[in-house]
Amino acid sequence: MGIDILAFGAHPDDVELGCSGTISKAVLEGKKVGIIDLTSGEMATRGTVDKREKEAQASAELLGVEFRENMNFKDAFIFNDEIHQRKLISVIRRYMPEIVLCNAVKDRHTDHAKASELVSQACFLSGLQKIESKDEKGNIQKAFRPKHVFHYIQWEDLTPDFVINISGHLDKKMEAIRTFKSQFYNSKSEEPQTPISSLNFLESVESRAKNMGRIINKEAGEGFIADRLLALENFDYLL
Repeated sequence: MGIDILAFGAHPDDVELGCSGTISKAVLEGKKVGIIDLTSGEMATRGTVDKREKEAQASAELLGVEFRENMNFKDAFIFNDEIHQRKLISVIRRYMPEIVLCNAVKDRHTDHAKASELVSQACFLSGLQKIESKDEKGNIQKAFRPKHVFHYIQWEDLTPDFVINISGHLDKKMEAIRTFKSQFYNSKSEEPQTPISSLNFLESVESRAKNMGRIINKEAGEGFIADRLLALENFDYLL
C-alpha cells in the first residue's frame, strides 16, 4: 500500500495544529493521506485517553484521511532509540508514503523535538536494505524511504523553508482543532487551565496561518522545515 502523505504527531492534536490545512487540501485534491499519533497523550493535564481517542477519530473523519492509528508510545517518554525506530520503520514500510510530515524540530513540549528527530531518522533507516522488519503477518518487508520529510511548526515561531497555500482550508483546520474539546478553549470547562486551553492560543493558531498567507500573498498558509535542500524542475512550480 503506497500513500501520498503520512503525518506523524507526538500527541493526538499535534497534526491538527501543525498541518491539518495542508491535509485538508491534499485530501480534496484526491491524495491518500494517513495520520499516526505516537502516544495517546495520557500525560495531558486535561481530558482522558478515551476522550482523546474519540476526538482524534472524529477529526480524522472530518479531514477525510484514509486512516488514523496510534503507536502507543509512552507520553513524555518518547526516545529516539532502536526500539522506537524499528517500530516506526515497520509502519513506514507498510504504508510507503511519498511524503512524511512530523513534529517541529524545536518546541516547548520536549516530546515534539524528540518525535521530530525520531521520525526523521526512522525514515532514513527505513531505506537501508540490511535492516530487517516484518509486517503484521510476519512477512519480511522491503526497504523503503520516503522522498521527503517535512516538519510543521507548533508553539515556537520557527522560520519555515517553504509555505503551503491553504486558502479555503483554514476553517476546516480550525474545526479539526476544535474537535479536541478536552484540550482547547471551552468556556464551560471546569478543568485546569493550560497554555493551550486559552482563547488566545486558538486565536494565535489562526493568526499564524493568516500571517503565513499574508507573507505568500494568499489567504492562509502553513509553514514547513525541510530535512534537505529542495529542488525544482523549473520556475513553473512557484506561486
